[in-house]
Amino acid sequence: MAQKKIFMLNGHPAEHSLSRGLAETYADAARNAGHDVRIAHLSHLEFDEDFGQSSFVDFKPLEPALEEVLGNIEWCDHLVLTTPMWWGGLPARLKGLIDRTFIPGRTFDTRNLKVTGMPSPVLTGRTARVILTSDTPGWFMRLMYRRALIWQLKGQILGFVGIKPARFTWFAGASHPKPGLVAKWMTQVRAIGAQAA
Repeated sequence: MAQKKIFMLNGHPAEHSLSRGLAETYADAARNAGHDVRIAHLSHLEFDEDFGQSSFVDFKPLEPALEEVLGNIEWCDHLVLTTPMWWGGLPARLKGLIDRTFIPGRTFDTRNLKVTGMPSPVLTGRTARVILTSDTPGWFMRLMYRRALIWQLKGQILGFVGIKPARFTWFAGASHPKPGLVAKWMTQVRAIGAQAA
């Protein structure tokens, strides 16, 4: 298997979390398999998550932490995001990071429109894995919510900037997992990380 450059982003805003454990488990397995891994924890990043503008014409300069995150996304072959689902979406601070870093010229090109009139993606040639945790069971997510968060991440965020395919691993019952369940999840993530998948 060819060596991959992997950027891990733990998108949980707390210092200690299941998302962090999953990120570090994946990173360790990928490193042990010979891949080049960089990791960032949302809780360690200092930035203003408020985009604060109504357009992309005059937006805030990126803080050093955001510049480093975006640089790592540009560097990697494979982006791995671990995050909980809160209130049907991403944690506000993680969404703020995306709002601030996914900017024109670096992640999409508004000067070069596709036939559909949409901007051209800039981050093509990269793949992604999103490891989601929630309390919402997978069957309920499919039937009632139509997997809305997955569609948002896959199409309106990652796919929009050219990162595809994006694959998803979903762990439900995360707040009060049954005995042995977290260990089972870690084993599954370790196997995915070893394959850099």
